[in-house]
Amino acid sequence: MKKKKLKFGLPKGSLEEATYRLFKKAGFEITVRSRSYYPTVNDDELEFVLFRPQEMPRYVEDGVVDAALTGYDWIVENGSQVEEVCDLTYSKATRQKVKWVLAVKNDSRFKTVKDLQGKKIATELVNVTKKYLEKKGVKAEVEFSWGATEVKPPLMADAIVDVTETGSSLRANNLRVIDTILESSTKLIANQKSMKDAWKREKIENIALLLNGAIQAEDKVGLKMNVLKTDLKKILAVLPALQKPTVSQLSDHTWLDVDTIIDEAVVRKIIPELKKAGASGIIEYPLNKVIY
Repeated sequence: MKKKKLKFGLPKGSLEEATYRLFKKAGFEITVRSRSYYPTVNDDELEFVLFRPQEMPRYVEDGVVDAALTGYDWIVENGSQVEEVCDLTYSKATRQKVKWVLAVKNDSRFKTVKDLQGKKIATELVNVTKKYLEKKGVKAEVEFSWGATEVKPPLMADAIVDVTETGSSLRANNLRVIDTILESSTKLIANQKSMKDAWKREKIENIALLLNGAIQAEDKVGLKMNVLKTDLKKILAVLPALQKPTVSQLSDHTWLDVDTIIDEAVVRKIIPELKKAGASGIIEYPLNKVIY
């Protein structure tokens, strides 16, 4: 009997390396051969293929792949009829949503979108930009940009609509944001017919669970320590936790083991406080997944 396979699209380009790291934390070891668009993975029920995120929603809608990761921006741009399984807020450099912004040169006379009446705007996000302008009652020429969009004002375009994560590229090119037209994050999407197949649906939902768990673990660490029973109240007063710390009896009945998960950002502050409160044998350890 032929083994069932789920065809899954991975984003080629800026999200590629971040996606491999995320899948690794979720338990999937991906191997990418040079110039190959078909990565292998340690799951014989999965078949990966690399596509540009811009094209991914169409391929999912058409059933070329059963499921994929792509940006919400490209789902909207393509008007694709797909099922959004879950939101995965990660990107190339941060865990924030990216923004598509309308921008002009710093010294430009354009202050609002209304000032761009009859002007030229360059962007990769043509359909979304046209709908935005229509909503604002502005008629302007929207030209598709093949890349390097931020260098086009003022000679090749009066303004641009471009994606930004940290704003550094806009600042480096002396650009000023007039408006934000769309916020986007990475989505796990699926073909509607595939989601009606019980096996494929379960497989896709399990992948979503593991990827979400890996993202939830990004900013958290585990802490475990030994605590005298007489010091437990002091320790618990210091210690934050997702739920409640796990407290276990050690072989020496005067001592307890306390285990918890906390935000990594507070570790450097809380460990000295725990030490002062009587904790010993404090161990900090990384997490791969946190499943709620």
